[in-house]
Amino acid sequence: MAPVDGRNSDGEHFVYIVECSDDTYYTGYTTNVERRVDEHNDGTGAKYTRGRRPVELVHVESFGSQSEAMQREHAIKQLARSAKGELVAADQNQK
Repeated sequence: MAPVDGRNSDGEHFVYIVECSDDTYYTGYTTNVERRVDEHNDGTGAKYTRGRRPVELVHVESFGSQSEAMQREHAIKQLARSAKGELVAADQNQK
């Protein structure tokens, strides 16, 4: 997976993880990460994040198809919190 900036170009699909203000993670799918994070933070995103604002984007993966992205989203959602934390930590170590 190449580093991504979360903006859709040429039909990209993204899986993202945001960290909520209560230190929980929310994983989602989108075609525009910036817009989706803004929706979470303004209260129009997922019900889960509405009471846990603000959220911070901590991980993004890019895929060429919606199907691939949604399969990865499902796989991440099945991970334990510690495994999600490892994904986030790996991203932070790359910076």
